[in-house]
Amino acid sequence: MPYRANAMICTCTNCISNGSLQIKDALEAEIQQRDLETDILIVPTGASGLCVRGPILIVQPDGIFYQQLKKEDIPHLVEEHFLKGRPVRDLMYVPPGEQAPIPELRAIPFFKDQRLIALRNRGMIDPDKIEEYIARDGYKALATALTSMDPEDVIETIKEAGLRGRGGAGFPTGSKWEFCRKSEGQPKYVICNADEGDPGAFMDRSIIEADPHSILEGMAIGAYAIGASKGYIYVRIEYPLAIERMETAVSQAREYGLLGEDIFGSGFDFDVDIFRGAGAFVCGEETSLIASIEGRPPEPHIRPPFPAQSGLWEKPTNINNVETWANIPVIINWGATWFSEIGTDTSKGTKVFSLAGNINNAGLVEVPMGITLREIVYDIGGGIPWGKTLKAVQTGGPSGGFIPRHLLDMPVDYERLKEVGAIMGSGGMVVMDEDTCIVDIAKYFLEFTNDESCGKCTACREGSEVLLKTLEKISRGEGEDEDLVILEELGNAIKEASMCGLGQTLPNPVLSTLLHFRDEYEAHIKYKRCPAAVCKGIISSPCQHTCPLEQDVPCYVGLIAQGKFEEAIEIVRRENPLPSVCGRVCNASCEAKCRAGEGGGDAISIRSLKRFLADYEREKGLDVAPKPKQTRPERVAVVGSGPAGLTCAYYLALEGYSVTILESLPVAGGMLAVGIPDYRLPKDILNWEIECIKKLGVEIKTNTTAGKDMQISELRAKYDAVFVATGAHKGLKMRIEGEESPQVIDAVDFLRELNLGRDVKIGEKVAVIGGGDAAIDAARVAKRMGKDVKILYRRTRREMPAAKEEIEEAIKEGIEIQFLAAPVRVLSGNGRLTGIECIRMELGDVDRSGRRRPVPIEGSEFAVEIDTLMPAIGQEPDLSVLSIGRDLSVSERNTIEVCQETLSSGVEGVFAGGDVVSGPGTVVSAMAHGKIAAEMIHKYIQELPVEWEYKVTRPAARVEAVELTDEEIEGLKKPSMPLLSLGERSGNFQEVELGFTEEMAVREAKRCLRCDLELVEEDVAS
Repeated sequence: MPYRANAMICTCTNCISNGSLQIKDALEAEIQQRDLETDILIVPTGASGLCVRGPILIVQPDGIFYQQLKKEDIPHLVEEHFLKGRPVRDLMYVPPGEQAPIPELRAIPFFKDQRLIALRNRGMIDPDKIEEYIARDGYKALATALTSMDPEDVIETIKEAGLRGRGGAGFPTGSKWEFCRKSEGQPKYVICNADEGDPGAFMDRSIIEADPHSILEGMAIGAYAIGASKGYIYVRIEYPLAIERMETAVSQAREYGLLGEDIFGSGFDFDVDIFRGAGAFVCGEETSLIASIEGRPPEPHIRPPFPAQSGLWEKPTNINNVETWANIPVIINWGATWFSEIGTDTSKGTKVFSLAGNINNAGLVEVPMGITLREIVYDIGGGIPWGKTLKAVQTGGPSGGFIPRHLLDMPVDYERLKEVGAIMGSGGMVVMDEDTCIVDIAKYFLEFTNDESCGKCTACREGSEVLLKTLEKISRGEGEDEDLVILEELGNAIKEASMCGLGQTLPNPVLSTLLHFRDEYEAHIKYKRCPAAVCKGIISSPCQHTCPLEQDVPCYVGLIAQGKFEEAIEIVRRENPLPSVCGRVCNASCEAKCRAGEGGGDAISIRSLKRFLADYEREKGLDVAPKPKQTRPERVAVVGSGPAGLTCAYYLALEGYSVTILESLPVAGGMLAVGIPDYRLPKDILNWEIECIKKLGVEIKTNTTAGKDMQISELRAKYDAVFVATGAHKGLKMRIEGEESPQVIDAVDFLRELNLGRDVKIGEKVAVIGGGDAAIDAARVAKRMGKDVKILYRRTRREMPAAKEEIEEAIKEGIEIQFLAAPVRVLSGNGRLTGIECIRMELGDVDRSGRRRPVPIEGSEFAVEIDTLMPAIGQEPDLSVLSIGRDLSVSERNTIEVCQETLSSGVEGVFAGGDVVSGPGTVVSAMAHGKIAAEMIHKYIQELPVEWEYKVTRPAARVEAVELTDEEIEGLKKPSMPLLSLGERSGNFQEVELGFTEEMAVREAKRCLRCDLELVEEDVAS
């Protein structure tokens, strides 16, 4: 009597390590307790492919996929699914970024886009039962080959199929067999290379664990074609489960007469031994592997002769890897034409990859040759975790190459990979996100291959050592421009002079990253920057290194943890003239790189801690700001009083210069004053910061417009230097029909007029277009005015660039956000705006920004009834008011062009920075420009070389970490920011975030991992 259902429990190495054997035991006990033994059959299987989600259970015949099971889940699962017929949704797979589970395996994107040949039996059979392999056409191909095909027919079939070796170089398998068959000498041997020493690779191991008989059958067919009677499976001893299952398979095949003498009565004799390798990476190279089997040191030898001529014990030998052998039975069963129609013209069939690294759905995948990287990474792999951006994909194992994001649409086959400096290899595919340092990861792979080099040839032995030392030098911030020349020339020389495949491919990580990521090497060498904030020789801690102002975050956080608030604010003030502002509206790039936040953890609340210190300083009346060093006679004009202008004035004043800020608005602060609502940045807080700067002697003239009240040329004649920092106040147009309606008000204009206290008339139903901070601010302001407000955004919430907490608060305040909606046309009647016509969008392919591109859905137009529309789709500088003249250069983006290192405009004594140069950016980035400009202006006035000196980031002082008990550590939790209640927000602009208490600040500071303390004592600045 057949079973009602089969419970296929994955027992691969990964699932076993996650407790699948305990799940199996619990399942058996529960089924027995409920008298279901005759209804439910429990089948231990090999890897299903998505074993990062293990332990995995697949219930057949319905294909219900359960994942991440725990022992305590089993009673409920058995009762609901096996007794009541109700699959348990809480235990099913949920795609990244979504909420609804997908019940059936075949509907999960990871599985549905694959095509299984080598992995045809994965998750479908008990690998320890030959009967189950036979039931799925196992050994049928061997019977066909031995009883109805000549050896030459078999070879011709493999040649016509176009199968290429899956172990690395992709040599045509049929030709390789033919070469070995025609070689003189007996006996002949076949070998399965299952060494697989690549870090992160698990293709061969998983195939053996899931379907060992497919390798035995393929080897037997190959041996028949070549004329061999003996085979060896070379598998490293580090894979005990693979060895155990292969030993069982060999024993069963012998028992069934499928190995041994006179197989299928054909007169063909063939048997297999398993050889346990010691785990040297070089054994993956054919001649080294042969030497190892023979008991000699695993070192390569010069070819020719090739193994097919003189291999194991100097006899003709054919070596293929696990995946290649697993393809053979299918080609014999289904035919060469069928196989050759899969893939590309030169790369036939499918390829198995171990998808690893920064990917949501890590696992074993088998896809047609010619599939794009985009399809593998995003459609099958589910994209990058935690909303990070893809940086590169590395293929081919430790000696493979790196493929950048802009080549995502490249088809994956042997030739195309080679063209971009990568290799197919055995199938390792490592995905890397924005937090991966290219120099560091290239160094990691060089360390591996350098250690694994057998040392036989000088080029590999000595060359790899020099490559590694050069990379180490660069990662310490000690690199020089000529180091890149050395890396390239030496890398190519090693490829040419090395004896074996390891040496010939060893430089690939370096050469491919130099080809595609040279700018990252240059950042380390010239700018002393590690863009991923990884290299400890350059950075002190990720937060300080990432901050545009290089704020010594760990130092002041460490002082907060000790309760030394006054000392902490002194540290902040050294690098930040606007800590109260930054503590409220900074985008907190430091938190994005915080190591406490890795893997979905909670980053330290760095911005909120800075705000706590600034509020503490103001409330206690402390006077900790630095004082001017001296009084100088030179005068500097700063055009614009936004964050860039204020910061530049601050640092110039500290140097003793007389600074005058010219501001066209009636108030100081630029966009800080007129672009950010009071509920986020109260005006009294901003004005207090500005007054602190004015106390240094800075004069601010409002209602004074450069280009109108005074030309730039006049300023240059009157002052010793000029810094232009007028920001980006001009809203961009939507470029749709009807947007000239008077009821279409740019969000930036709306916020500016309101912040200036002017009467702003808007309707009762307001729609805001956009997803940035300006859109959220405009919507929340309109809501506080009692309006019915909705936001229309063309992407999903996941892609919204506005601060996450601001989006959440907007929704709490009753603002409706319609995602995947884009404006098409403004609707009007009788001279009044009546609505906005939109079209629904869907997310298409990933664009170069790393986000999925919104694509209109044809015929999905809909109308939204409104009477006021506020576009908030971006800003640009308004240079018309400056009357710039012929000397200042303007870019296509309507920004002032400057030297990016010195911010010099090309006009004598005139510098520019902030949004007027970069386009709309962050407050802290504009401040960083102001800081650089101040130093460059100082050097210019003092007739020093106007050039920026790049340095590694180092802490200002060593602050010891607070020692915590185990109990304190366990109790540490990120505090929630105290907020003004929803009821108290209505109809007013009171500040929503109330700030940390002293107790909250100290507790949060104690969570800091203090990355800076990894530095040695002498690295700390005096």
